[in-house]
Parts: sequence; structure tokens; C-alpha cells
Amino acid sequence: MLREHILSALLVVSAVWATTAGQIMLEFVFLYPLFMSFIWITGALYYYYHWEVRSPGANDAPELPEYPFISILVPCCNEETQVVETIASLAAQNYPAFEIVAINDGSQDRTGEILDSLPAHYPQLRIIHHTANQGKAMALRSASMAAKAEYLVCIDCDTILHPNAIRHMILAFLQNPRVGAVTGNPRVRSRSNLLAKVQIGEYSSIIGMIKRAQRVYGCVFTISGVICAFRRRALQDVNYWAADMITEDIDISWALQRQHWAIQYIPNAIGWILVPETLRGLWNQRLRWAQGGAEAFLKYFFHSLSWKRRRMWGIFLEYFVSVSWAFVYLLAVILYIVGKFVTLPAGLYVKTIFPPAFWGLVLATTCLLQALTSILIETRYEPRLWRSLLCVIWYPLFYWALTMVTALIGFPKALFNLRRKRALWYSPDRDRRLPSPT
Repeated sequence: MLREHILSALLVVSAVWATTAGQIMLEFVFLYPLFMSFIWITGALYYYYHWEVRSPGANDAPELPEYPFISILVPCCNEETQVVETIASLAAQNYPAFEIVAINDGSQDRTGEILDSLPAHYPQLRIIHHTANQGKAMALRSASMAAKAEYLVCIDCDTILHPNAIRHMILAFLQNPRVGAVTGNPRVRSRSNLLAKVQIGEYSSIIGMIKRAQRVYGCVFTISGVICAFRRRALQDVNYWAADMITEDIDISWALQRQHWAIQYIPNAIGWILVPETLRGLWNQRLRWAQGGAEAFLKYFFHSLSWKRRRMWGIFLEYFVSVSWAFVYLLAVILYIVGKFVTLPAGLYVKTIFPPAFWGLVLATTCLLQALTSILIETRYEPRLWRSLLCVIWYPLFYWALTMVTALIGFPKALFNLRRKRALWYSPDRDRRLPSPT
């Protein structure tokens, strides 16, 4: 009897799906980005008014209860044009006790030679040379083994750190022993073309808002590898960075939170970064991010289903739904095209793959609201952000399009990457004529 009831229910569901599949797909495709935007906006506003607005600004140097010795790790690969400026900014940190450990990971330019000349000017600097490219994860592992401190600050070699950034990050560790890692606030400093300028919108109206919202609702999807810090004991708990993962920052974020370590977003820890300034460079970066997220999802999913790891369920669900959205959109496009040539059942016919007039207006309004919210929050750290308003407004549309395409390619690449091998890295393309951070 039970089997008959189950079969009957499945038949009813199948019939409903057959008559409404196209409509369900379109509603999911159009409403999911709208839903997530409101999640990000509300979460970011709560975070800002509950915690952030009363915290010291980026230019304020908070007084710490103690000043533990720290190690700053700087992995370098073909960074001859950036390494001097980066090391100089680190040496100027407003912090009393630290060392800098730079890792030359098999660079093929003059990075190693330049690094060797710098200790005469910066006595805090120590250098490790890898004769061959081992990958960023292995560079960080080597540096952490050589580092003397319990707290490890990690930045990319193209990052200019704000003088007070380390104080803000270390304060989070001292206030809460459960914090295993913190992630700072990357700000775009390469703005010589339109592609770089529109990414200002991503780091303000997307990335910053997402991290604030995730901090409110549960776990953080990923630290920003360009500016972050770790408690050594937490790294030891997860055996440091995995050398076979294409994005070591996503992997270490999930590994730490799976072991019940907290990750905090520290928006007043500012790091000025470079971004890709060609379409090819941006595509390669985002495809790597998409593949890295898929690799982490596949690696940790079945190991994090237990009740004691329930705090991880939110980021698993968010990731799963976002990837599902990309594939549903692809299916809708296929049905839309096929429907132009053959007669499909009414339930599978997709009339349009573009938002209807009403929903298009709602999405545009939401993008504007998201941009204005981000500017309200982020002008605390970048007062002239409003000058990029036009780029910030339209970036969410570009973000969703790029997310969809990279997910469609990155997830299968991760799924069929059966033979694990060490993930190497290369210096990304970017403008070499840079303005000073402001």
C-alpha cells in the first residue's frame, strides 16, 4: 500500500513538473539573484550597524592588550616590479614586533636577486628560495615552518598593506580564542582601464557585502588570500595548506571551519591590491576560483554532513544552489533555442531567457540599491568610492553572468579532476603603471 501511495505521489509530481517546468526554471533563474542580493544587503547592513560602525576606522590604530610577535609571510613568483614596494609597506607597519618571511617560489625573473638585496635595508626580512615553482600552498607551508610566531599574516606580493592593518587583525585573535583566521578588506588600486574600474564594484558591492552577510548568517565561504592572518595552532589542526587544491584560500577556509575554528572578516584591515586588466586575465582568475570552489565542495561535502558540523551546512547549501542556478539557466537557454525550431510540450517551452519588463525593472532597482548600500558602508574606508558609482551599479549584472559561465566550466573540471597533482601558480596579468594607494 505504501509503495502504491509513493508511486501515485511521484506520478502527480511528474505531471505537475511536465506542465510547469519551464515556468519553474524561469522563476528560479530570475528570482535567485534577486533573493541573494537582499540576503547580502540585509546581512551587510546588520553587520555594519551592529559591529562595524562602532569599531575603529582603518586609519585608527587600536590599542591592544598585548603585542605578540608576528610573522608576515609573502609568497613571490615573478614579482620583480612589485616586491620592493610591498616589502617597504610591510616594514612600515605600525606594530612593534614582527618579522617578514619572503618566499621566492622559483621565479624566472629578477625577483630572487632583488629580494637578496633588501635585508640590508629591512633587517626584519628573511628570505627562502625555492629552486623550482612549487605552488603558492607549498610556498606558504615553507614560510610557516620557518616563521617564529604564533600569528601568521599572509599577503600576496602585489598587496600594499595599510600601516594599521596588522593591529586590526591581531586584535580579533586576542579577543576570541576560537578565531582561527581573519580576512581583511582588499581594495582595488589598479584603475588604468575600464575593466579594472568595474572590479571596484565587485570588491565593494559584492565581495565585501557577501563576507559581512556570511559572518552574520553563519560561516565565511572563503578568506581573501591577498590579505589574511592565521593562528598557527589552527593551521596545525588542519595540517596547513593543501598543495593539490587550485585555490588554497578556499580550501583552508573550509578546513578550518570544519574543525570548528571561526573565521572573522575585518573590514578595517585594508590591503591595496592589483586586479587583472585584460579579459583573458580576468577569465583565467575567475575560472580558477570557480574550479577551486567546486574542489572544496566535493572534498568536504560528505565529511561535513554530521550534526556537529551543522554550521557548515549554510555555505554548502549556498554553493550548491548557486551552481544549480547556473546549470538551470543553461537548460533554460537550450530549451529556448530548441523551442525556436521544434514544438515542445507546453510545460517545457521557454518563452524568453531575459527578465520580463517588470522583473527587469526590479533587478535593476536591486542593483542600484545594492550599489548604494555598499557605497554607504565602504566610503568609510575609501571616501572617493562614489566616483565609481556608475561602475558599481552595473557590476552585479556582470558578476552574475561571469559566475554562471565559470561555474558551468569550473564544476565539471573539478568533478573530473581524478588525478591529484600539485597546483602551481603564475603571476597574473596586471598594469605595471600604478598609482600610489590613497
